[in-house]
Amino acid sequence: MNTRPLGNTGRDVSEIGLGTWQLGGGWGEVTDATALDTLRAAYDAGVTFFDTADVYGNGRSEALIGNFLRNTPAARDRVFIATKLGRRDWPHGFTRDHVRRFTEDSLKNLGVDALDLTQLHCIPTEVLKRGEMLGWLEELKREGKLKAYGASVESMDEALFCVEHGGVATLQIIFNIFRQKPIHTLFESARTRRIGLIVRLPLASGLLSGKLTAQTVFPEDDHRRFNRDGQHFNVGETFAGLPYELGVEAATALKPLVPDNVSMAAWALRWCLDFEAVSTVIPGARNPAQVAGNVAASALPPLDTTTHERLAAFYTRSIAEHIRGPY
Repeated sequence: MNTRPLGNTGRDVSEIGLGTWQLGGGWGEVTDATALDTLRAAYDAGVTFFDTADVYGNGRSEALIGNFLRNTPAARDRVFIATKLGRRDWPHGFTRDHVRRFTEDSLKNLGVDALDLTQLHCIPTEVLKRGEMLGWLEELKREGKLKAYGASVESMDEALFCVEHGGVATLQIIFNIFRQKPIHTLFESARTRRIGLIVRLPLASGLLSGKLTAQTVFPEDDHRRFNRDGQHFNVGETFAGLPYELGVEAATALKPLVPDNVSMAAWALRWCLDFEAVSTVIPGARNPAQVAGNVAASALPPLDTTTHERLAAFYTRSIAEHIRGPY
């Protein structure tokens, strides 16, 4: 597994991380045993960056990671744990007292003395731009409750605000073959300020695995069913904001570009890794087999220039105008 610096945190992390929303809920049922097996498989494969949040299963994802750390003592020094706060008690949780309580809850769930990284979790733009919540995270950092803080954002406008605000060590963004805007709006600014970029939804909620079809049926508790058109939260978090049928068609159109003996998912992850500004990519996994498929991307060679040019043109021609939600 290759590693990369995570912004100015002083830590190197695996370029393929593990997103654990799936282990908390919202993607169909995952048992505790399977979740722990998934965390173990990722760790054994060299993954040293786990991303979670206090709302994933109402603390379940954090607690599972805490269980894993207790039963794998060596992992605490090797694995970098990034969590998030800001979506509990919505829309009343944007106060100093809430931020401190949420932090204490995450410390308890994870069983650690200090959080490696806390990220504001896609809070409203107007709340983010008041700057108060970033200031409260800075207080907690000075107190030793957390080692670094950042923000998970929905739009490039929010990302650039955080870049200019200062103090932010990382930004978590939606970035994939279907969401290419960050390349031209954020990457250079983040590199100059030494801000680590954490890429979520690198497979566009599974579209870029190439396995979904127009007939695919998702479980009732899977956000790909209940939030397909943004009914419960930002539509951009589901299928990268594309209408589902269009996304399936687009993924199908890209399949001829995928080399033989390479999965489309690994190929799509490799595309993300070809950008130096990216610190780590956090595809989710619901079982060890999915972990293995994701990790394979780190061993792939970079995509050739012609392929990158074709994918950039495809995005401009066929995708950009169809993206919904903040971008």
